[in-house]
Amino acid sequence: MRLEEIVTFSGKIHCLTGLCIGGSSNALEIGGIDNEVIKNPLTKEPYIPGSSLKGKMRSELEKKYGTPNQIWSAKLKQMVPNQTEPCGCGKSTCPVCVIFGAHKKPGADSSPTRIIVRDAALSYESKNMIDDLPISHGSYLERKTENIILRDSGTAGSPRTIERVPAGISFTLEIILRIFEGDDKEGLIKKVEEGLALVEKSYLGGSGSRGSGQVRFDYKITHDMIQDPQK
Repeated sequence: MRLEEIVTFSGKIHCLTGLCIGGSSNALEIGGIDNEVIKNPLTKEPYIPGSSLKGKMRSELEKKYGTPNQIWSAKLKQMVPNQTEPCGCGKSTCPVCVIFGAHKKPGADSSPTRIIVRDAALSYESKNMIDDLPISHGSYLERKTENIILRDSGTAGSPRTIERVPAGISFTLEIILRIFEGDDKEGLIKKVEEGLALVEKSYLGGSGSRGSGQVRFDYKITHDMIQDPQK
């Protein structure tokens, strides 16, 4: 299968509410943060892993198109239903498997995977905004404390503190869509745009039902043709 074209979605991911994409804390501290934002270990700046955005787009498209959520059973040598993992039907007619790859089924009819989602770093504008904050401001990351309401007493219990990227911060966006010979290019582009639109209507990261993770994508699409070496 010959690669014919590279379609690039490039732009920004704007945080409309606090964004909570968790990393891990190396130390247990009294009064510390239960869920930290994932950060670049060198710069300590938060970023959005490409896997988080890719997984959310895939999940939302599966909900929309009702893909069968089947996976390959090496033991049974056949496809079996599975509602806890991504679709792995591997059919060339399944838009999810064509774009994102058949889960746990290498060499499926839908292969190869068409999409590449880059890690999203802090945008240049957000870095400048953070640099302009006064030293006394401290960390620009938000600490949000949540509680569980005890139904019998009406009081708060089990408090936990999560770290969020505050609203107003933006990240870079880059998604690569590879178009192979025989692909429905316009159809694949439309599905990627649908996936991004569905994430906007849902949320990205954790605690979405509690207000976190509302984002907006601002991007442009460029096309790069792949030269045939035989021509």
